[in-house]
Amino acid sequence: TLLSDPLPILGSLFIILAGKTIAAFLIVLAFRHPVGTALTIAASLAQIGEFSFILVELGMRLNLLPEQARPLVLGGAILSILVNPLMFAAIGWVQGRVDGRKAPMDEPQPSPAREPLVGVTLEDHVILVGHGRVGGLVAEALQAAGTPFVVIEDSEAVALKLREAGITVLDGNAVKPGVLAAANLAKARQLVVAIPNAFEAGQVVQQARGANKTLPIIARAHTDPGVEHLTAMGADTVIMGEREIARGIIERVTQGAAA
Repeated sequence: TLLSDPLPILGSLFIILAGKTIAAFLIVLAFRHPVGTALTIAASLAQIGEFSFILVELGMRLNLLPEQARPLVLGGAILSILVNPLMFAAIGWVQGRVDGRKAPMDEPQPSPAREPLVGVTLEDHVILVGHGRVGGLVAEALQAAGTPFVVIEDSEAVALKLREAGITVLDGNAVKPGVLAAANLAKARQLVVAIPNAFEAGQVVQQARGANKTLPIIARAHTDPGVEHLTAMGADTVIMGEREIARGIIERVTQGAAA
């Protein structure tokens, strides 16, 4: 068929390459995805495969397609698969041209390198790992009580805000070697692990317990398995949010019943 009737096959190939590519590109853009994503998906869909053979056989059985459709679909599939790497190359060239026309301010700026950790000189202090919703409330309470504390925070933006507010901060992940040691773990009063990830929190607890056998460790959890995991890692107290909410509700209910 390629030799005897090439024009219909080339027409089929054009529909596959141009039709599917343009349709996919416009659909992805309609869902507000970047142009680069739309181009990549468009190139990925610029071919047909074995599923088209099933469809054409079904169409012929239902008398919806003529017998001539089979070689056209087969030829279009083989040629589109062969041409597909060229489509990716063309898409890469187009994307490079589009990116090259962007203003310099649109290019992502490399983040500045983090400053090396400097160990704190605090003693009899609280080490607070994480300054999210829970850690922020704990930090406020420690400040109000006048308790010395140091925050270990992985987010550079959060660490910068805390440092500007005059709070002692270690910018880094508490799981990494040296970060807990920089918080003067040996002379700390307590360790509060306020990060939500139970696995990561368990690693922090395990390291802290290995470095300081007597340090009181308080951690948070979202599930019963999380409570069991953190306890097994060495946490003295693990507080689960749902239990504390239930406890507060029960206290209010019992107080109302007693009144």
